[in-house]
Amino acid sequence: MSMEIKIETEYVTLGQFLKLADFISSGGEAKFAVKELDIIVNGDKEDRRGRKLYPNDVVVVEGQTFTIV
Repeated sequence: MSMEIKIETEYVTLGQFLKLADFISSGGEAKFAVKELDIIVNGDKEDRRGRKLYPNDVVVVEGQTFTIV
């Protein structure tokens, strides 16, 4: 099952997404989180917190699936 994360802008960064999805509580944690968490974006392993995520992108974090809408 995929959870939807709604964004109001053209895109969000992976760091912003982790905060929206409640994986981190502050933006400062993003640098460490992207290295520690198992993150897949559209089928590819991702560890760049600045990666831009657009509507319809699929993000899997620690086995949980999210769709950007």
